[in-house]
Amino acid sequence: MRTVGVEEELLLIDRESGEPRALSSAVLARAARDTGENTGVEPQDSDYRAPEEETFETELQGQQLEFATQPRTSMDSLLDEVVRWRADADRHAGDVGGAVAALATSPLPVSPKLNVGPRYQWMDEQFGLTTQEQLTCGCHIHVSVDSDEEGVAVIDRVRPWLPVLVALSGNSPYWQGNDSRYSSYRNRVWGRWPMAGPTELFGSAEEYQRQVDDMVASGVLRDRGMVYFDARLSHRYPTVEIRVADVCLEASTTILVAALARALVETAARDWRAGRPPLPHGVSLLRLAAWRAARSGVDEVLLDPVTMRPTPGADVVRALIDHVEDALADTGDLEMVRRTAAGLLEHGNGARVQRELVERTGSLSAMVAECVRRTQAS
Repeated sequence: MRTVGVEEELLLIDRESGEPRALSSAVLARAARDTGENTGVEPQDSDYRAPEEETFETELQGQQLEFATQPRTSMDSLLDEVVRWRADADRHAGDVGGAVAALATSPLPVSPKLNVGPRYQWMDEQFGLTTQEQLTCGCHIHVSVDSDEEGVAVIDRVRPWLPVLVALSGNSPYWQGNDSRYSSYRNRVWGRWPMAGPTELFGSAEEYQRQVDDMVASGVLRDRGMVYFDARLSHRYPTVEIRVADVCLEASTTILVAALARALVETAARDWRAGRPPLPHGVSLLRLAAWRAARSGVDEVLLDPVTMRPTPGADVVRALIDHVEDALADTGDLEMVRRTAAGLLEHGNGARVQRELVERTGSLSAMVAECVRRTQAS
């Protein structure tokens, strides 16, 4: 059975006001005091870490904190670990007057504070305002693959299905105190990076590596860790990393996305081994599908991954589950995925929850406080 690991980026906020606070260094110091680990190492752009390296890390901005789980085969154990890391992060933040919220953008106005380090300084010099404004929190899913060749075959075949994960995970409707009218505005802000987004068909591991080498050789990227494809090969571990999801408000949604991601990888690998070709959609259509998912979430239409025509969001979610049904059944996740997806379609993703909380309370701050509580729920 393929292993799955999750990376989550959490928003660090003031426990009283809900405003983002640059607490990452202080939180890492508290974590290091508890564990005796050497935390605070500058990451290589969220590349998956082995079990012995498990720790909290800084991210681009001081108002963010990242953690990574160990590779898991059981979704129950993955859920337990996500809940535990969220609780530990909140405890460490609480020691310095803060809290963590699983929000993919800050609902309240914020001036991001870039973390110190040569990598971040280089990004600031290279990309300017794009770097300075980039305060977004994502959820990255790592799924094990047997080889680079299998991994690239998977990347080619999962491309049209990834916008559905954007729609399910959408949890960033607010930006600088305003309703963006998007479900995942994080997706739009992340897309400002010139090396981010959907990819063309590679066809082979050799072609994938050639294109990555050419991107690095261009000088626009600092290194291979800055290849921000929607799905990429890890350059450190034998995984495909799916990078499109917002950090999810509730841990159960994270596990839904993780289970679907693993099933997508397994289904794509089986199709490759059976000689079934990937869908030939071009990048232009894939970008439209990603925009539609970021705009609508699951509440309106999405682009059907096969036909690329407008289709009710709930129907597209069910089509995704049907597409990966055999893989989900083989891992024992089918019933959980159907149940969790049905609940999300009924009650809404994080973006809808945020908007409903603001409508009920009339306050962004009150909404953030409730999201802090929900971040800790299982």
